[in-house]
Amino acid sequence: MARTRLQKCTSCGAYGLSETCEECGGQAQAAGPMRFSPEDARADLRRKLKQVESKEWAANLPSPEDEEE
Repeated sequence: MARTRLQKCTSCGAYGLSETCEECGGQAQAAGPMRFSPEDARADLRRKLKQVESKEWAANLPSPEDEEE
């Protein structure tokens, strides 16, 4: 059983959801999660791209009050 549904081909490096690559027919294996670093140098750029500081973004976040209903 794979850790994740996302698979990466060992031959060509293509990503897919099956254990056989749709691009080249090669064997695919579970793709590991992306690495995370607290000292992420690009985090500020990602926040700007997703407009995290806008009021609209904050209004769309789920709140604990929504879960109680």
